[in-house]
Amino acid sequence: METAFVYGAKFQFVLTTGGPVLKHMGVDDPVSLQAGLWFLHCKEVMRAAEPCPHTAMRRPLTTLNIYAFLQLMEAPLLTEAWVDPAQVEVDYRHLHVPLLFVFTQAQTESLDRATAEALAWRLRGEVGVVLVHRDSPDVQTPAKYNAAYRLSDMAAVKYVTFNNLEEVVTLFKEEVAPVGEEEVAEEEEEDEEDQWTTLDVLDDEVAESVYRDRDQMLDLEPVIELTEDTFTSALAQHDHLVVLFFIKWDAVSMAFLHSFVEVSEALEDLPDVALASVDCGEWTDVCGARQINSFPSVVAYRRGDGAQLYRGMMGSESLHRFILLSRLGSPLRLASSEEVRSFLEGASDEPLGALAPVRALGAFSSGRDSGVPLFEDAARELRGEVLLGLFVDTAAQNWARELSVDLPALLVCRGSGGPTEVHSLQPSSLEELLTLIRRATLDPFPELTVENLPQYLELQKPLLLLFVTEDGPESSAALLEMQGLSHAGHLQSYLPCWINLRRTPAGSSVLESYLGASPQLPALVLSQLCSNGEVFHFPPQRPLQSGSILQWLHGVERQEEEPAGVVPDERWEPSVPFFDFLSVMDEELPGYAAQRSPKTKMAAGRGEAHLARRTSKREEVKEEEEEGRKREKDHSERRSSGAPAHTPSPHTHSEL
Repeated sequence: METAFVYGAKFQFVLTTGGPVLKHMGVDDPVSLQAGLWFLHCKEVMRAAEPCPHTAMRRPLTTLNIYAFLQLMEAPLLTEAWVDPAQVEVDYRHLHVPLLFVFTQAQTESLDRATAEALAWRLRGEVGVVLVHRDSPDVQTPAKYNAAYRLSDMAAVKYVTFNNLEEVVTLFKEEVAPVGEEEVAEEEEEDEEDQWTTLDVLDDEVAESVYRDRDQMLDLEPVIELTEDTFTSALAQHDHLVVLFFIKWDAVSMAFLHSFVEVSEALEDLPDVALASVDCGEWTDVCGARQINSFPSVVAYRRGDGAQLYRGMMGSESLHRFILLSRLGSPLRLASSEEVRSFLEGASDEPLGALAPVRALGAFSSGRDSGVPLFEDAARELRGEVLLGLFVDTAAQNWARELSVDLPALLVCRGSGGPTEVHSLQPSSLEELLTLIRRATLDPFPELTVENLPQYLELQKPLLLLFVTEDGPESSAALLEMQGLSHAGHLQSYLPCWINLRRTPAGSSVLESYLGASPQLPALVLSQLCSNGEVFHFPPQRPLQSGSILQWLHGVERQEEEPAGVVPDERWEPSVPFFDFLSVMDEELPGYAAQRSPKTKMAAGRGEAHLARRTSKREEVKEEEEEGRKREKDHSERRSSGAPAHTPSPHTHSEL
């Protein structure tokens, strides 16, 4: 049930106790089976009349085993490699699955591929199958072997010669024996934490947090819990108040609450900053009055400067950076060229340099310039997101004259020692200025991550993506070549970027969806997502050098290169249709779940009695509200006369 909760938006889970279904899955004696799990590969079936191939999970039904099983079902059926088996790395390496390597060559590739796919289907969920191209110069395996296998990451690769498929299946059935339920239970009790760190936990941070901390009581002491009575007073007491609006039954809210508490503990030494929370399921009036309509939402309140909605990632690192930057004035007013130089280079505040490596300066010839108020509004809007400075009047004119810069201008510096970029400032609106600042502060050759991908996709440029790993001289050389082309201005019509597959494992899935297989790294791909969705792959046999890259791009522009694939333009919708439970109820009992209008006349007898009870209830509520108003009036009169007030009754409120 926990797995169904986490993966319910991706897979459809069906629970059955029926004997015919189990027999269809190959279970001859359903009574002897206590529990089982099967994965149906229905996406690969073209016609509805055809049965779906299925894979049975053969390990005990534990959460970790189910997680590994589902991960393997999403992994490619067959992986291809052009290196020796000892050097092969698969996307699902963290699952510690045994690997079978089947060798092939150009003359027998189609037959070898069919053999490897047949083995992959028979061993799916237990063994990963890799097709190794022997024609590659990086493959040095002797020709007398037609296969190899590795039982674990730590085990050595064993080279063998098989005569038929049954020998392969028998080998893995004997070598990889299923672990008994009692042994698994003991391992879980002793090494549960080690297993979670090894298995790379769940698919995303939200699901992982919800599952890992499901039995832990969260200590909310560092966070101030606000109500309708204390919200306004808390705003007046703190210079910087950061408020989390959440609801307890929302999984994302509860997962982010852990990050919020971590940030609160990290900022305990800052007396001018306080973190608070409002449960919008309890205090709907507080959240409604501040137009909070999505959960979780974080709003930073700065005394005398209004509220600012946090738009960053729902993680502790991003929120911590936002709060620290929000404490600074925005824009920072600079009075001399020395302050400007120190601001741009980050020399005066080394700890802040890690939080804001990119700084932007707005320079104007006069404080009466019409663009100054607009720049100040933009700086307030971007507080916590971008560190902005402001330099005006005569000092700015003299400084700009020395650097041959025409004012007004926006100057961007990307860290100490880096070049300073100059952009003309002639915006006509606040939205145009915000767009200009955000785009000017983006990295010209960024490393794409899950966090920064949306802001780069907004540029609507073709992605020139270089996929690399952390180690290897080839990856380093390719990065230098791409960086040189970007700085020289040869890639202005593209968005040159790169993905480190070790730091961003999701890039492996992206690369595989682009090309249909995992190529040899480093790999350069041109993705035209913003136009026709075509994907082009730089030929692996050509060197990744600036001249070859430009020649290849010109060939793509002249339509001389064939696309390696096409990214379909599909809407992102739930993979499983939602059930209309009300209609199901009405099928069982017609009219049971139908919505009734309050204006509908009720029948006599029971309907009239029900209406009388509702009318009486309304009258009681009106009387209680009238008494409440009288008590509030008496309470205020006692306070004005100096008489002691009675303890107020608990606050009544409506549910969300």
